[in-house]
Amino acid sequence: MDSTSLLMISASEHQMNCSFSGYKIYPSRGRVFIRGDSKTFRFLSSKTNSLFDQAKNPRKIAWTRLYRKAHRKGIKEEASKKRTRRAVKYNRAVVGVSWEAINARRNEKTDVRAAARAEAVTKAKAKRKEEAAKKKAERANAPNTAQKISKQQARGASMKPKPTSR
Repeated sequence: MDSTSLLMISASEHQMNCSFSGYKIYPSRGRVFIRGDSKTFRFLSSKTNSLFDQAKNPRKIAWTRLYRKAHRKGIKEEASKKRTRRAVKYNRAVVGVSWEAINARRNEKTDVRAAARAEAVTKAKAKRKEEAAKKKAERANAPNTAQKISKQQARGASMKPKPTSR
């Protein structure tokens, strides 16, 4: 190591940052303010010291490092842009249906699909009619000896007396 590298190392060791602006303070420059709670503030110049004393917010003063960082000034566009990950689409079979069956349904013509739907609807209607006819037949065949009673009467409530005025 030669003497110039030693000087650079010692200079960088003593280098501080301004408490207000965030800029570097080189050795033998700036001012130091020590608050009552013994926190040390270092200022680059009387300007930064004055602004600190006025309780100005460095994030609202355009030339400070904090303002530039908060408002994304001086950052290269490539570094600031985040790359968005696109979701990769996978073709998966649904439970109970294979992928080939799904593709076959997708590639069907609309008129074929409409005809299949109409056929399914007519089958369902016919089935419903048969069930309704069965129920009617069972009701007609079953003897209706039991008197109709409400839920309350089934639970033990007394029957209402029949009206006699008419």
